[in-house]
Amino acid sequence: MLEAKTHLSRLVEAIENGSEKEVIIARNGKPVARLVPIEAQPTRGKRRLGALAGKYPDMTLEQFNADDELIARMFNGDAE
Repeated sequence: MLEAKTHLSRLVEAIENGSEKEVIIARNGKPVARLVPIEAQPTRGKRRLGALAGKYPDMTLEQFNADDELIARMFNGDAE
């Protein structure tokens, strides 16, 4: 453990440049941790805003909020 603390940046560099595939860190001779490279995250495709444009009817704010009281009653268990 002391050696890992002392040489951590060198150990990380060895993982980064591929000279080591993994480093096992032990405490009192017992393995307790493994230092390994992070797998490259797959890149997502570009997100496109407005992908659902035209799929739902346009509505005013008043129309959108029209059922707020009914929804609140449903959540409170008061709806009939």
